[in-house]
Amino acid sequence: MSQGAVPDSCGHWSPSRRAILGTAGMLFAWGLAPRIARAAGRDPRLLVVVLRGGLDGLSFAPPIGDPAYRDLRGTIALGLEGEKPALPLDGFFALHPAMPGLHRLYQDKQALIVHAVATPYRERSHFDGQDMLESGTERPGFHDNGWLNRALATLPGDALRRPPLIGVGPIVPLVARGAAPVMAWQPQSLPPAGDDLNRRLMDLYRHTDLQLAEVLARRVDPEIGRAATEATRRQSAYVVQALTGAVRFLARPDGPRIGALALDGFDTHANEGGATGQLANRLAAIDEALGEAKTLLGDAWRETAIVFVTEFGRTARINGTEGTDHGTGTVTLMVGGAVRGGRVIADWPGLAPSNLHEARDLKPTTDLRAVLKGVLRDHVGADARKLGETVFPGSIGVKPMDRLVVV
Repeated sequence: MSQGAVPDSCGHWSPSRRAILGTAGMLFAWGLAPRIARAAGRDPRLLVVVLRGGLDGLSFAPPIGDPAYRDLRGTIALGLEGEKPALPLDGFFALHPAMPGLHRLYQDKQALIVHAVATPYRERSHFDGQDMLESGTERPGFHDNGWLNRALATLPGDALRRPPLIGVGPIVPLVARGAAPVMAWQPQSLPPAGDDLNRRLMDLYRHTDLQLAEVLARRVDPEIGRAATEATRRQSAYVVQALTGAVRFLARPDGPRIGALALDGFDTHANEGGATGQLANRLAAIDEALGEAKTLLGDAWRETAIVFVTEFGRTARINGTEGTDHGTGTVTLMVGGAVRGGRVIADWPGLAPSNLHEARDLKPTTDLRAVLKGVLRDHVGADARKLGETVFPGSIGVKPMDRLVVV
């Protein structure tokens, strides 16, 4: 574990004073950093966005063609009818209605989704799941460097000519930390507390003040309602500011070409919502940010790939509080002009009870490392052998996925 990052009870990261000072020091190291230059007439950009908390892939890209889907999802099930219908993708999968901009990118073949995907992690701890996702290792532990930083060492020697890596956030995400110098940038405002804070408060007060817990749960207190609305607004603003801020650096002619940031707020245990609600608000903010990112990048958009990853998915069946608990299989999203889009890639396992992982989760059929290896190899020129040895140690047997990007 990095000494500068402190996990809370749900495994989310908070900055320490030491971390903030260390991050500031990285800015000075930037002047001495190696640089990534154009190779073979290309100038690729890569941004990795970590969605912390466990994104519900069955709501992000609902398998409306699966006969078991509606019964499992209950009140949060999405469909192609109603006031806010899901957006059709390929006849079997659809897209959450909060993302019309992403849907247009999909139709323009600039976005693709890999479904039923997961890291090798099969437990349900945020802390361990995020550690494995960002470190790129096969088991959780106390890691201080991530796979994106290690990937820089696999690039061709003559390609190192620009500031190589930017990390966005209060502290640099683990995926971007390591031996390679990192340029650090933080949005003006810290990420606000999300709806998961209300959930943790309810858990606390159920043991100390049941009456107050009931007030929180029902949200009948107008002050609590106003606070929740304000937190949602601030969370959405932070998502747009962080993602577009990273893109501004990648768009500079002399700027970095690889970046990473992490966004919280995807731990939807209660009141997840269907076409509207908690998750819809998070996805709408990402949708807005992607639209701005394309505009900011201009001509560089055609050589850009933005990859969204998360530590695990959610349970296939909703729980008693109209949310979803920690699961396994989920989705990975790729967006950009360099992406071979207009596709949902899935070896679909099905949602029938006998097909679920441990009778509760979407069963993963694609290793996330195969997706990431394919992007690193084909988009930025990482060495395929080293991807299996040092970038994702122990993954020699995981073949990089082909034809994810335009080369």
